Amino acid sequence: MSEALLRLVQTEMPYGKYKGTPIADLPGNYLNWFAREGFPPGELGRLLALMQEIDSNGLRHLLAPLRGRGGPLR
Repeated sequence: MSEALLRLVQTEMPYGKYKGTPIADLPGNYLNWFAREGFPPGELGRLLALMQEIDSNGLRHLLAPLRGRGGPLR
């Protein structure tokens, strides 16, 4: 599971309004939209679903220790 959490801070959204934004930094309303409309297939969808679950449970702070471990975050 820790690998998946690390991927949240390292993987950028590949398209759309938030293209280039790390998945860990996507706003909750955008993640909730995907939850309603359907997540894309593959790893991207799995990461978005995981981030939506983290966000909806108020657990974003758990990603703080992973920032700066080679990820593109500012």
